[in-house]
Amino acid sequence: MRWLLLIFSLLTAGCMEWDYGLEEDFDISTSERGLFICNEGNFQYGNATLSYYDPTTKTVENEIFYRANAMKLGDVAQSMIIHNGIGWVVVNNSHVVFAIDPTTFKEVGRITGLTSPRYIHFVSDDKAYITQIWDNRIFIVNPKRYEVTGYIEVPDMTSEQGSTEQMVQLGKYLYVNCWSYQNRLLKIDTETDSIVSELEVGIQPTSLALDCNGKLWTVTDGGYEGSPYGYEAPSLYRIDPETFSIEQTFSFRKGDAPSEVQINGRGDTLYWINDDIWAMSVDADRVPVRPFLDSRGTIYYGLTVDPKSDEVYIADAVDYTQQGKIYRYSTSGELLDEFYVGIIPGAFCWKE
Repeated sequence: MRWLLLIFSLLTAGCMEWDYGLEEDFDISTSERGLFICNEGNFQYGNATLSYYDPTTKTVENEIFYRANAMKLGDVAQSMIIHNGIGWVVVNNSHVVFAIDPTTFKEVGRITGLTSPRYIHFVSDDKAYITQIWDNRIFIVNPKRYEVTGYIEVPDMTSEQGSTEQMVQLGKYLYVNCWSYQNRLLKIDTETDSIVSELEVGIQPTSLALDCNGKLWTVTDGGYEGSPYGYEAPSLYRIDPETFSIEQTFSFRKGDAPSEVQINGRGDTLYWINDDIWAMSVDADRVPVRPFLDSRGTIYYGLTVDPKSDEVYIADAVDYTQQGKIYRYSTSGELLDEFYVGIIPGAFCWKE
């Protein structure tokens, strides 16, 4: 379903007009660490929201961006990271990245002039990359000045088809998966802002992770039936970043739709969604035959692993129109908590 929502979200690239209201004078007791949840909302409804969860007290605060800034977050909240004490919230169809104080949730700046941003990665305090969907450029930005300073053009990618997505850095090299109607990973020299190598994998690699052995992992969704780019069985790949070559391929059945590859804090266990939630040691030689958690008739849409406790958090989109739910599980699969957030929760960000 994620690819359908993304395609719908890019058929029209109209400018977002932010809805302003009354700023709420509220006092949220934020702990030293907690979890932000990006709720995508429905395309063109402008109902994306941001939630904050305190794992210690098991309390959740919803609509925190609107309540702190008297302004709606925008259209399709895609992702969020925290760098140097600032939270960066990427809002895809509003063509903006907001910088917020992660304690007060107030806006401190924004990067505009973007096409359709997906993820932001900091190379340094003065330089960051922002990936895009339906744009053959990775934007280079100066986060201190909130401005675009340049681009990395991706060859053999058009504005009608293609996207750059998640980013993982190892040394001076940045690795990027290309998802929409693509089948490759990029290796970028962050000192020269140039693509130095490409690696072909299966159709549409959806995510990227780095394990404790310094190996990269990506999973492909295989496309969809009737896709002009093709349709095949998806696969999970382990990649040696030094040689930029595939070390091992784990195959799924055609029609499966694996996504959201995540890794625990020690970097020794992979998790992903394929209807159910699956877990596997990074040293395994085959995928497991039984899931870590079954789907129970839910629509698992997002996934994260607490980097300290290894507890697993799963986002349930429910029916894509009402409030979504988050489930918190122990490493043994025991349900520890569940709570409602905004519409279509999809991405997480840990405040450490």
